[in-house]
Amino acid sequence: MATVRATPSDPALSRVQVAILAKAPIAGLAKTRLIPALGAAGAARLQRQFTRDTVRTARAAGLGPVTLWCTPDTRHRFFRALARFEGVRCLTQPSGDLGDRMHTAFRLHCVDGPTLLIGTDCPAMQPRHLREAAQALLAGRDAVFYPAEDGGYVLVGLRRPQPALFERMTWSTSDVMNDTRVRAHALGLGVREFDPLWDVDLPDDLARLRTWVADPA
Repeated sequence: MATVRATPSDPALSRVQVAILAKAPIAGLAKTRLIPALGAAGAARLQRQFTRDTVRTARAAGLGPVTLWCTPDTRHRFFRALARFEGVRCLTQPSGDLGDRMHTAFRLHCVDGPTLLIGTDCPAMQPRHLREAAQALLAGRDAVFYPAEDGGYVLVGLRRPQPALFERMTWSTSDVMNDTRVRAHALGLGVREFDPLWDVDLPDDLARLRTWVADPA
């Protein structure tokens, strides 16, 4: 699942930051819904690989700084290694639900420019997807999304914080992207939505992952 490093196509893209939400690869904490299929240790190993690949994809996109938002904190040796060898900044995710944590990342990063926020469970995401989202923000869109095939989204990008997109959302359901569309419309945001990508959340997703690893084309 290695990522090929890409060459930046537009110096303006360096204005767009990338924030990644990641759990430490700890057995029993990471990818818990995959434990029935992989075991706790196997799920943690997959989380390690997903996180490493996501960081490399983000760096290969040729955008601005990449920040890894870590949970439960930044002290895990895996996070320290990524900071040392991949050149990412590591911060601890704040308390609260997923929406609180996402809004905090945007609130802090958007001070310095447009920001893309992603997780670590979308192996189909490639540098070009990040560049396309960044270009849409630079072109003036207020928000960009890559929906997930399961009804959520695997990427959200904002020019400035939009707390109403994240407050009191029912996360991990098939309604997340649709509810987000409704909220964005009510806020009057200019939105660019790209074609859906797939992610790996449940044991049934592992067969697709194995096929993709064998033939990523």
